[in-house]
Amino acid sequence: MRVGVIGVGSMGQNHARILAEKGVLACVADVSPDAAGKVAQKYGVKHYLDHGELIRSGVDAVVVVTPTNTHERIASEAISAGKHVLLEKPMTGSSRTLKGLIELAKKNKVVLAGGFTERYNPVVAFAKQSLQAGEFGEIITAATRRVSSMPSRVRDIGVVMDLGVHDIDVVQYIVGRRAISVYALGGQGKGMKHEDHANILIDFEGGMTGFVEVNWLTPMKVRKLALTCSRNFVEMDYMDQAALVCSSSFKPVEGGNLYNVPIEFDMRRIALKKEEPLRRELDDFMSSVKSGKEPLVSGENALQTLKIAEAAMESIRSGKKVPVEK
Repeated sequence: MRVGVIGVGSMGQNHARILAEKGVLACVADVSPDAAGKVAQKYGVKHYLDHGELIRSGVDAVVVVTPTNTHERIASEAISAGKHVLLEKPMTGSSRTLKGLIELAKKNKVVLAGGFTERYNPVVAFAKQSLQAGEFGEIITAATRRVSSMPSRVRDIGVVMDLGVHDIDVVQYIVGRRAISVYALGGQGKGMKHEDHANILIDFEGGMTGFVEVNWLTPMKVRKLALTCSRNFVEMDYMDQAALVCSSSFKPVEGGNLYNVPIEFDMRRIALKKEEPLRRELDDFMSSVKSGKEPLVSGENALQTLKIAEAAMESIRSGKKVPVEK
């Protein structure tokens, strides 16, 4: 397999590194001659300044890691040329344009995968498998916190489409039900073009809820997922790739001493085998290309994520609960 990377900024360089290690990186493209040349020289591959030349160079698949406002145009060119595409989040940032890409990919019989890297984190796989096995009981609420300071690289989208989509994707994957409606609060700081903080409450079928806290205002990086279930409370750290599984029970209470209520705690820390989520994502993409099976994050999965994100942004603007489009 020959894979090309279009866009070699920070994230694109990581894609290139892993693909080169796997021996499938054929070429890279970037509008910056310096960026394209440095990465190409580092891995001994060809480079282009025009993404169209890369698409026509004989590659089997492309990874598109360019600014969001270029996603639709570049991905549609690649798909129309019969190339399999891994499109970085937020996959155009529009459910309408993404739907068009999905239809185009079906027509051309190629794989369109979403670059929602966090779904490939080992802690997410652990949570999903444990819930399916009934180990935590029934899920009631899934809550995430993804906060940090403002990144210098983001210019064309707000925090919901840049960071929040990761957790919207994870929450809907973990819950496994269709999102019905969204209520969100958030806004933008002085001089900001897009929102820099948001708290998003998602109603799912069956009465389950999801909560996503995301911002660029916190002077430290936090990436956590918490599940409230009928048998356990589970907190997972995306960065440490570890899970804390907790439960508690009350012991007989002495009526005259309610200050010291006896509670028995059961807490287990599970350290998972550390793996790079991006490497797992690229493995899944290449496996899908070879087998024809759907990737873990298909275009349809990403479409639902974008619909929830769009409902969240509409809710921030209107101050009302917004239904999620079917």
